[in-house]
Amino acid sequence: AVQVSNSRTGEVEPEVKSIIDVILAAQGLSPREVEEREGQLQLRFDTSDQQLRAADVLRGALEGAHVVALAMAPATPDWLRAINGRPMSLGLDLRGGVHFLMEVDLNAVIGTAMERYTNEFRGRLREQRLAFGEVERSARHLTVSFASEEDRAEALNWLRREYREELEFLERGAGADSALEARLEPDHLTELRRQALQQNISTLRTRVDELGVAEPLIAQQGESRIVVQLPGVQDTARAKEILGATATLEFRMVAEGEDALEAERTGRTPSGTRLYYERDGAPVLLQRRVMLTGDFITGASSGIAQDTGGPAVFINLDGQGARIFSRVTAENVGRLMATVFIETTTETVEEEGELVRRTTRSEEVINIARINEPLGRRFQITGLDSTREAHNLALLLRAGALAAPMSIVEERTVGPSLGQENIDRGMQSVIIGFIAVLLFMALYYRVFGVIANFALALNLVFIVSILSMLQATLTLPGIAGIVLVVGIAVDANVLIFERIREELRNGMSPQAAIASGYERAFVTIADANVTTLIAALVLFLFGTGPIKGFAITLSIGVVVSMFTAIVVTRAIVNLTYGRQRRLARLSI
Repeated sequence: AVQVSNSRTGEVEPEVKSIIDVILAAQGLSPREVEEREGQLQLRFDTSDQQLRAADVLRGALEGAHVVALAMAPATPDWLRAINGRPMSLGLDLRGGVHFLMEVDLNAVIGTAMERYTNEFRGRLREQRLAFGEVERSARHLTVSFASEEDRAEALNWLRREYREELEFLERGAGADSALEARLEPDHLTELRRQALQQNISTLRTRVDELGVAEPLIAQQGESRIVVQLPGVQDTARAKEILGATATLEFRMVAEGEDALEAERTGRTPSGTRLYYERDGAPVLLQRRVMLTGDFITGASSGIAQDTGGPAVFINLDGQGARIFSRVTAENVGRLMATVFIETTTETVEEEGELVRRTTRSEEVINIARINEPLGRRFQITGLDSTREAHNLALLLRAGALAAPMSIVEERTVGPSLGQENIDRGMQSVIIGFIAVLLFMALYYRVFGVIANFALALNLVFIVSILSMLQATLTLPGIAGIVLVVGIAVDANVLIFERIREELRNGMSPQAAIASGYERAFVTIADANVTTLIAALVLFLFGTGPIKGFAITLSIGVVVSMFTAIVVTRAIVNLTYGRQRRLARLSI
């Protein structure tokens, strides 16, 4: 399918729908079905070739205000959907999708940490009433200037107590040129980098889950790389947008009394202020000092503001953030506060014939409101254009910002046609294996073999049913697990049947041989299957995505095969031979 949505409001206008029909008809493309979901258009096509052509044509025609993306839409019949039937989740190798290997820029962690310490030093030294001058930040350290060596010594004693395990301090200069240089401790830097990598993994996982990508694989590889696999995503650009976009908020006080238009015209801003723009393009001067950042946000949800009736995002802060926000808003009751939305995106552009990755950071004021009372742990943000925008902002705030920037070093796309080929070959191997086992069992064990074959067919039905009910992801190794289960599922029956044949050779009656075969073979069957389950459990605990899929399929197959071999076949054998008291021989 091809999805079309308005990049701003999310909803496609009626006139745009008519334009799409005309554009596609002119190119000889006719969607099989057109659906409208939450304002988005979803155009279904019969083949991936038609889908790709339609997406290219629409991107060229609807450039700018609309987003055209490729999507996989379920082909579940209406009657199955009516009883809540859903398609089985397929892995990347069966469904198609994108694979990324991402490099995390761990050196950027130093810059982020230095920026945080710069803001902390200014605030906390002022709180302790310690005299200091400028706090300047460079790429790998920060410098605090002092008017005298006495002021520096007093500040140094306090800073070393507060940051003894985080920073190392070096004294520079003397007299009126006294300064302190702060650098990250090596052990603390290592820990920060480790935490940044883990936070990036957690953020990516949360973001991908929130955006509805089924069964993604997100895992660490080496010391600075992350593997991301997104089944069902065909649009690589869309996947990059999901992974690379970061959004956060900053709350700043409005510099009331200052002329923003004059600052925009002259390019000079008053001391301690910075020029921003509202969504309508109007300039506004905000104070440089940040009241609160999005780092303290623990939850965000979208809804409707009771006072205005417009879309809103409801923010929850952690304990520390609530204390900070309550204090600074109490100090500024009656003044205007602005909410700055900051979004960072990374895109690949062509410059002089070469592909270059470019990171862009956009900052805009989405809301200015007067503080009527101190704000605490929960508050709301209004001034958003649509409910869809509020939903997306809440989603990105919940997912959090990436702790360090990332770049894609390897990119692979598995097309749906290759995925279908894998499915066809997998099914072919299951069918060949299944028929081979059926023939062997029927020829070697006669009627009992036919009974075992019925149990084997039931076994396959149960495996697929349980996988569907659990909504487990089926991968190519998972199909390999099914093929393996086809072979080992009849092991239990082989043990039982051989035991029955042995009892018959020892002169036991047919009815007694059947009872003895099922009872005495049970312990051996249980032992064999428990050891296989232990191996499958180890694979599940220590393996990654595809290995886990194999382990799940194998585990389900082993448990189901025990049930079908012991319970189902015995029920059919008893039904077939149970009433024949004077049974002379068995077809085994």
